[in-house]
Amino acid sequence: MKENIKELFRYLDASPTAFHAVENVKAELLKKGFVELAETEAWKLVAGKKYFVVRNHSALLAFCLPKKEPEGFHIAAAHTDSPAFKIKENPEIKSELYVKLNVEKYGGMIVSTWFDRPLSVAGRIFTEEEDGIRERLVNVDRDFFVIPSLAIHMDRKTNEGHSYQIQKELLPLFSEKGTDTFRSFLARETGIAEESILEEELYLYTRQKGSLIGANEEWILSPRLDDLQCVFAAMEGIKAAKPQKEISVAALFDNEEVGSGTKQGADSDFLSEVMERIGNGLGFDAEKKICMKNSSFLLSADNAHAVHPNYPEKADPNHQPRLNGGIVIKYHGGQKYTTDAFSAARLKRWCKEWQIPYQTYHNHSDIPGGSTLGNISATHVSVPSVDIGFAELAMHSAVETAGREDIRYGIRLFQNFFSM
Repeated sequence: MKENIKELFRYLDASPTAFHAVENVKAELLKKGFVELAETEAWKLVAGKKYFVVRNHSALLAFCLPKKEPEGFHIAAAHTDSPAFKIKENPEIKSELYVKLNVEKYGGMIVSTWFDRPLSVAGRIFTEEEDGIRERLVNVDRDFFVIPSLAIHMDRKTNEGHSYQIQKELLPLFSEKGTDTFRSFLARETGIAEESILEEELYLYTRQKGSLIGANEEWILSPRLDDLQCVFAAMEGIKAAKPQKEISVAALFDNEEVGSGTKQGADSDFLSEVMERIGNGLGFDAEKKICMKNSSFLLSADNAHAVHPNYPEKADPNHQPRLNGGIVIKYHGGQKYTTDAFSAARLKRWCKEWQIPYQTYHNHSDIPGGSTLGNISATHVSVPSVDIGFAELAMHSAVETAGREDIRYGIRLFQNFFSM
């Protein structure tokens, strides 16, 4: 258990953006003997082998082939992105005394939680080289920015509720007024020649590290638990996969926090195309591939709301998931979650067989919840699907809280699911 938590914190701390989250999964898979494939090249697949493919450096599909002819696919989906502030092009905003950076919201964050914290910047930079354009991941690994709040003496009503203006109130402090530009700062911090930089895709991130809290260290406190906690569990599961009858697939998508409607999101052809190419690579005809798809199952893994200790009335009266209570099965009458009686029954049977506790979640009927991956993926790959997650508090805060035991349950679930 302690080793799982240590590895989870290492992964969270090293993954300030979706690009880093995928790069770190890739490194783990390579160590476990997975072979990287390219979307632009023909695939030659061998039964019993393990592979992965990356799209946009922010989405990744890993799969393990059984040694004998497979019956279908066992797919687990999670997402690599988290709410953050994205830095705009030409970001310097100068005033009499300071230089600030121009930013915009990425995803539905709780903006108040970003004030007065040490922040830094990470993402990717594209540079011009002699042989073409090169992509580089960057992470300025030190405390650098702050978004200062306004003193209460200047806004006596600040504790009575506030509507935030991103363009005015959430701009991070960059430097005292001077000649230094953000791009020259990046060049200095990364060792990249400024004149070679063509473009950046960068985000602010909080510098707080993951930690155990509570009287008995029973809870996890960390940035980006939604949804890197599920990404980590899926990664641990696919690394240990020993598929017997099913092709095991870990599908890690980007851009869930902004609707998934990108080439690397769940609302793309990434998963369906990879499944088609796997069938082709194994020499299956069209009828066999259709039969395999219709024999498949999807676990859509995205964290769930725990009942809040100070706002229990916000939860459904009969469904109040708790931290360390086990896997959360999520239901929604309007199909924002894809769980139905058939898919829930299968998952519950597996959980009983594998001795994994589970609990159930419905939205409060008067409080609409968020969306996730399952119903979007199902429009491209229409298979039975169940939405699950780990219970957490303060979802979309700069720092979130989850249960220490739940990560163990999640890893066990994915390991068994990928070894069927």
